Amino acid sequence: MLHVFRGFVLLLLACTGIAHAADTGWMTSPQNNHARVRFQAEKSQDRILGLLTVELQSGWKTYWRSPGEGGVAPQIVWPKGVKDSWYWPVPSRFDISGLTTQGYHNKVAIPIVITGTSSDTLDGTLTLSTCSNVCLLTDYPLSLDFSQPVDGGFQAAFEQAMRAIPGDSGITSNLAAWLDGGDLVITGTAQGGWENPGIYFDPLEGDVLPGEPVIKHNGENLRVTVPVTDEWGDRPASLLGKKLSFVLTNGDRAQQTEMTVGARPAADHADDAQTGLGSMLLFALLGGLILNLMPCVLPVMGMKLSSVLHAGSDTRKIRLRFLATSAGILTSFALLAAMVTALKLTGASLGWGIQFQNPWFIGLMVAVTFLFALNLFGAFEMLLPSAAAGRLATAGGTGMAGSFCEGVFATLLATPCSAPFLGTAVAFALAAPLHSLWLIFLMLGVGMSLPWLFVALIPKTALLLPKPGRWMGTLKVVLGLMMLASSLWLVTLLSQHLGEATSQVVMLVLIVIAITIFARTGPKGSPLFWGVIIALAALGGYQLRDVVQPPQAAASRASVDAVNWQPLSEEAIQAALGQGKRVFVDISADWCVTCKVNEHRVLNQPEVIAALNAPDVVALRGDWSKPSTLIADFLAKRNRYAIPFNEVSGPGKPDGEILSPLLNKQALMTALNNAKG
Repeated sequence: MLHVFRGFVLLLLACTGIAHAADTGWMTSPQNNHARVRFQAEKSQDRILGLLTVELQSGWKTYWRSPGEGGVAPQIVWPKGVKDSWYWPVPSRFDISGLTTQGYHNKVAIPIVITGTSSDTLDGTLTLSTCSNVCLLTDYPLSLDFSQPVDGGFQAAFEQAMRAIPGDSGITSNLAAWLDGGDLVITGTAQGGWENPGIYFDPLEGDVLPGEPVIKHNGENLRVTVPVTDEWGDRPASLLGKKLSFVLTNGDRAQQTEMTVGARPAADHADDAQTGLGSMLLFALLGGLILNLMPCVLPVMGMKLSSVLHAGSDTRKIRLRFLATSAGILTSFALLAAMVTALKLTGASLGWGIQFQNPWFIGLMVAVTFLFALNLFGAFEMLLPSAAAGRLATAGGTGMAGSFCEGVFATLLATPCSAPFLGTAVAFALAAPLHSLWLIFLMLGVGMSLPWLFVALIPKTALLLPKPGRWMGTLKVVLGLMMLASSLWLVTLLSQHLGEATSQVVMLVLIVIAITIFARTGPKGSPLFWGVIIALAALGGYQLRDVVQPPQAAASRASVDAVNWQPLSEEAIQAALGQGKRVFVDISADWCVTCKVNEHRVLNQPEVIAALNAPDVVALRGDWSKPSTLIADFLAKRNRYAIPFNEVSGPGKPDGEILSPLLNKQALMTALNNAKG
């Protein structure tokens, strides 16, 4: 906005043919011989551009718009109806007798835009506070007569003064703020690093005053720690959701920043960036390893292990196939890192697994998993031996391309999950500098590749599997059923985009196709054959009943959701905390497997339901199944980018406590009790 205003000013100043000028000349006061002031102005159409210049003797200072712990900002009293907007250059910081103030010394030029008058004359009174070891408050009468000729030097002086005003961008958009005890902590990153950074605060909401900041920077990382007190000198109980305004400098650049104070991150490693990055890399390694246990990834792992049997004792072939799968996983995580980097540089919303909010992506994954299932049922072994679809659906294929695709596919299926360690690592990565982000994403890929790399390094371990036999046909059917279940689960995610009835019809069609294929290619006559046919037919009949006679979704959901959930918003949290209540926040999505586990294991337990329905507890839920700017901003303020997300706050925890992604009933109950205060 400031850049737009600057452009408008230049255009306005170009219209000198219709401008009228006024200049008070240099003014002094008998009561203050340490300062002199000058006010120049040009009037054009419906506004006046003014320039207040103050010169001070050595050792004297005046104040910025926010003086700090002492002092008075300069101001001008105009006639009723006249309004002015001040544009403040970057100040300096002064420390006198333990008080921190912000202002200017030597000389400062402050641009001012005046509206609300059409008269050719304008009178006002400037009140200026100047201080050394004593302070003087001086009034200067301003009498502006716009019948004077235009001063050719005014345009250059005004433009130069405007160039010194901080813009609203140019240094960083990656900032986080939270309260740590009695200190406000601000962290941020800047590409190219920091050069003698500085920060100058306006008072926080609620008359909370910041003191002298302690600034630390290391490469691209910045950490500012500021003691804060209220007007009584006490530290505030909470700053969560409060508006924060400050000017941030980096070398000769300055940026005006407006942001909201969030909750303290669960893992705050900014004091030791290298140690913090090392811990996150370990978390990423463990989180990636855990991804192999996700329900959608296990069938891919099973198919790969069963394909080893076809390689016999050819250890070279086994090694190459598993290395190709590992390469597919690592390539996928590199592509994810590239995608997140692009989103980060463009300022878009970030989140782990947000591709599952896109119906086209879900539809593609439905098709691919369904092709995998049909292949395992024997549909494509003869029909498409070399076509691209056949290769995509082949469990390992006959070459390296099929194994590589398996790695890519396993990665795509794993991304909706935010398991232990993974969520912490991803949150750190999305808020970290780009080099740290890439390291963490690649370490996630290494962690997920570990089982595959283990077999590649020691192929003989794969040969410990039983020798080929009839059991392999049974295994293929079981894996096909697991993959079919993954496909049908993905279809349920489409209900958010296509509607419940459409997704049920799609599911019914897929079940009918699966029954038809399996009836033609399955192991006829065996108990497994008839068991699968009966199970799929029963599932199809259940879906057909829902299509013909749709259930009362709202009523059934109300019976399941025994907790009195309210819509999530920052305002709802602050309102509840203002009433002395406790708040429990749950953010989930239909595509989040871990969220469903949390609901089943913890949130739907009678003891937890009773606790969340207590009179002094407000339960707030956010649904991220579809894109939501509100939820993305909510998570980003708390330095989180993945779900599930659960937070407990209250009188005893005003800044909130973020719980582990994999909820534990005892930990949740303890957090709720501690939040009472």
